[in-house]
Amino acid sequence: MAHLRQTEFIALPIAVLSVSDTRSLATDDAGQTLVDRLHAAGHQLADRQLCIDNTYLLRAQLSQWIADPRIQVVLITGGTGFSAQDNTPQAVTPLLDKLMDGFGELFRQLSYADIGTSTVQSRALAGFANGTLICCLPGSPGACRTAWDGILEAQLDSRSKPCNVVPHLGSAETQALACCGTRA
Repeated sequence: MAHLRQTEFIALPIAVLSVSDTRSLATDDAGQTLVDRLHAAGHQLADRQLCIDNTYLLRAQLSQWIADPRIQVVLITGGTGFSAQDNTPQAVTPLLDKLMDGFGELFRQLSYADIGTSTVQSRALAGFANGTLICCLPGSPGACRTAWDGILEAQLDSRSKPCNVVPHLGSAETQALACCGTRA
């Protein structure tokens, strides 16, 4: 259990992708909420993009980030509902190597306090692809705050006990730091 000895904070490079047919980066409050929170936590914004809700455009952008060893986490906001335009889960799921089933379950549990039974309409999910953590969140600032404050802030902090996701991320340097507390 060497990963439990980690005491050094590791600033992770995180990309934010907003999925919307109606917003621009200037009007993307949900994406900005994630950017503000990741900066406040000490992480680095690796990239930020906006993509219309098109399965293939979304997969193209996500695949580029999954293949980029400099990006360890991708936070996607939007496209997780049930309308005909909401395609994020269908676009992302085939790219994942492993699902993190508990993420969606916990997100819906936390959301219940704010939105009641409407939380059953959230298709929030997370998983890993090529050592990159991908989290799909609803497109509201409130949902992004709920996910960050209730799940992501602790799970993306290498010091969180008893465990966090940092040892599972793809960078050899990050894995060495998270597991052993020394540089590779």
